[in-house]
Amino acid sequence: MTIPDLLGALGVAILLLAYFLNLFHILRAEHPMYSALNVLGAGLSGWASWMIGFLPFVLLEGTWMVVSLIALYRSIRLLKEDI
Repeated sequence: MTIPDLLGALGVAILLLAYFLNLFHILRAEHPMYSALNVLGAGLSGWASWMIGFLPFVLLEGTWMVVSLIALYRSIRLLKEDI
């Protein structure tokens, strides 16, 4: 297995973990950890896609990461407002 394979597999595993935790009501989508997992998973998957030169997935995962960063910022801001 190559480094891009390992990074991509880890990124996808993290994305799927977040999805399953949300699907089974263990982790709500509004929780910062959900967004953080999405940022990390999309970032690793995007990086792996960049390393192999597969630009459609770089765009997909890059967009996913940016949107997840925005969601993470918002969820953290809401937590601070509740304190």
